[in-house]
Amino acid sequence: MYNAADHNANRLHLNEREIQPVNIKIGTAPDSWGVWFADDPKQIPWQRFLDEVVEAGYEWIELGPYGYLPTDLSQVRAELDQRELKVSGTFLFAHLEESEAWPALERDLMGVGELLAGLDAKFLILIDDLHTDWFTGERIKPERLDDDAWKRLIETTHKVALIAREEFDLRLAFHSSPDSHVAYEDQIERLLEDTDPELVSLGQDIGHLAYRGVDPVQFVRKHQDRIPYLHIKNVDAVLQNKVQAQEIPFIRAVEMGMFCELSRGVVDYVAFRDLLEEIQFDGYAIVEQDMYPAPFDKPLPIAKRNLEYLRGIGLG
Repeated sequence: MYNAADHNANRLHLNEREIQPVNIKIGTAPDSWGVWFADDPKQIPWQRFLDEVVEAGYEWIELGPYGYLPTDLSQVRAELDQRELKVSGTFLFAHLEESEAWPALERDLMGVGELLAGLDAKFLILIDDLHTDWFTGERIKPERLDDDAWKRLIETTHKVALIAREEFDLRLAFHSSPDSHVAYEDQIERLLEDTDPELVSLGQDIGHLAYRGVDPVQFVRKHQDRIPYLHIKNVDAVLQNKVQAQEIPFIRAVEMGMFCELSRGVVDYVAFRDLLEEIQFDGYAIVEQDMYPAPFDKPLPIAKRNLEYLRGIGLG
């Protein structure tokens, strides 16, 4: 079990060495501005999101949920170009084990794929939808899939990956998430074992690993060949223990402030930076501090501090 009680002490070695920046593309995403859905009055307008990304100092972004930013390629390209922003990718959510979910997933895949390809993005991030309700936290599906349902999840993942690669020249990066059916370390390991490494890589969320008690440094070192894309966030140590012990649903944990600024949580990002240097990581790291809902004035100062922190330790 990952325990970072000595987190601050472990970071002291930073002052004892010269910082050598890692070759990494740092970006951010609408998630860090409290955006989880294509359309929700609780979410910041997309124009303000883009403006604040620039003000915070980022040059790479994800598009967020399909439909949040304009879906017209010429319009979104013009909006990004005038702000000198580049796109790394974006995500699709679906209950991957459910055959009846395929038509909607396929429709969104074709739309997202065309948009990403037109913006020269390289990654499609795929996420299994939650087994808890997005608003109430109520359990609506089993926490773990039986073998038949797991097989369908793998088949759907491969199907999405093939379309993404053949139609849009996109690489699929699977993103594990709390309260999904790929959340715990054994589930991620099983996904890696059951998927074709030529088709499926990981878009590994570092904060979500820590959320479920996994040491991110050890995990990424072990699976470095399957991880070209990272989501980086941090989790509050006290809340992490409480959420695990009391089995608090993901949405409630987010509302409680589980995800904190990068410099303040259990993940030792100095040690993680050292790992990225060791393995010569050459990919994307998207800051994604889960917040929903978020007061409109809250995200920008946090986004600035997170990027300042990363640059201060030689990332970005």
